[in-house]
Amino acid sequence: MTRGDKILSVYLAAIFVFILAPIVTLIVFSFNADRFPSLPWSGFSLEWYEAIASDSTIHTGFKNSLIVAVATAVISTILGFCAAYTDYRFKFFGKMGFLALAAMPPTVPVVILGIANLTFMAQINLAGTLQAVILGHTVYCAPFAMALIRIRLADLDPDIEPAAWNLGATRMTTVRQVVLPFCRPAIFSAMAITAAVSFDEFMIAWFVSGINETLPVRILAMLQGQVSPRINAVGSLVFLVTITLVLIAQAAVYSFRKTRRNV
Repeated sequence: MTRGDKILSVYLAAIFVFILAPIVTLIVFSFNADRFPSLPWSGFSLEWYEAIASDSTIHTGFKNSLIVAVATAVISTILGFCAAYTDYRFKFFGKMGFLALAAMPPTVPVVILGIANLTFMAQINLAGTLQAVILGHTVYCAPFAMALIRIRLADLDPDIEPAAWNLGATRMTTVRQVVLPFCRPAIFSAMAITAAVSFDEFMIAWFVSGINETLPVRILAMLQGQVSPRINAVGSLVFLVTITLVLIAQAAVYSFRKTRRNV
């Protein structure tokens, strides 16, 4: 290993330590018997996990977050696939504007998106409902799904579909039996990533959820009162769910690459 490689390795290690240190601290102190996060550690305890297990507001927030994440993942992936396939297959006037609008939501400050969603949902009488959170998260997450699926479609030979059409397959049959199976790894990855983004998203949910709090909104409400070690336990569980979804997305990509190498 050259000196440059060693310096790069140390640099990358320092970055990972900087990023992961707060998360590791959160998890470690979620098992601390002491109420206050201080060293030395006063002992191992599951008290704070038992506390959130008996907290009905945490249960409700987790259930709401799970419902929103699953619905957002499905709808965002469907819309993302449609947008990505439109970009891949069709040429039309205003295509660049269409793509710019489709990819715009993540570039807008989330506070602005939250206010805009609240204003719109109030006009259609959906403010304060889980449906409003799902719609708001779908707007925010669909571009991620579109980007992942479009990257996959870039590897699809553009002559495959015309060949299927010449053999008598309809456009819908070709999409169902050729395009969708080809995009399956990207679709699974898109669903996992959008579910993770939705599960963690706070600002849009805070503006439009009303009394139907998601878990991140519930955590904020807990922080506004007396700081409790339960937050460490809740945060650890949220991290576990999120990292699991990210690993699922990575596993889908790895499976595709392994299959491709074996072909």
